[in-house]
Amino acid sequence: MPWLGLGVLYLAEGGAVENAGRWALEAGYRHIDTASIYGNESGVGRAIRHSGVPREEIFVTTKVWNGDQGYDTTLKAFDASLGRLQMDYVDLYLVHWPVPGRYKESWRALETIYESGRARAIGVSNFLVHHLEDLLAGARIVPMVDQVEFHPYLQQPELQAFCREHNIQLEAWRPLMKGRVLEVPELVELGRKYDKNPVQITLRWMMQRGIVTIPKSANKDRICSNADIFDFEIAEGDMALIDSLDRHERLGERS
Repeated sequence: MPWLGLGVLYLAEGGAVENAGRWALEAGYRHIDTASIYGNESGVGRAIRHSGVPREEIFVTTKVWNGDQGYDTTLKAFDASLGRLQMDYVDLYLVHWPVPGRYKESWRALETIYESGRARAIGVSNFLVHHLEDLLAGARIVPMVDQVEFHPYLQQPELQAFCREHNIQLEAWRPLMKGRVLEVPELVELGRKYDKNPVQITLRWMMQRGIVTIPKSANKDRICSNADIFDFEIAEGDMALIDSLDRHERLGERS
């Protein structure tokens, strides 16, 4: 699973998502994250097919939406996602939210899908520790990924520790705080120190902390800039400074 991916939330089906996907793949990305609720799986599939990059080199994630959760309905939703993507498999399939009373049956469907080989990995999104504990009590397969809101102001240390203990890969959505990382004084100063911008500092910090990240952008220059994080390393003292910024501040929806 590549450390850096392209998120496509709010990118419209058609030109917007296809252009973003193409630019990302040209810039060296090999990871694209979509979801059925985004309404752009077809565009993601087209971008990949037209990229010239072999399908097996690209890590594709999609998700089952809340209204489709349950065992049989999740299986049908997965088939529909594959149809829109025009793919035989996805690399990662996620339960998008822990819908009360339904996410365990959805997980059972994901286990079936994984065992069929049509999803190379399965996981969850927006699950907190108590959701994971509840799920693990009856699961045959431990989720391989938990995709959650994660950024300098929301670091979820308890969840990080739980995921490390259970070998669950933590993945960050909204890693750039809707662009607010550009205004965080400590990140601005570190950007000057390393000759990088605050976005690159943030993404590099996550990678060094073992967090997969999927910043969203429809802008070619920003997509390319976001990928320019592999030629430097943040010193541990500066990593600790970013760690200290945690405010437990959510910018998105809550589980």
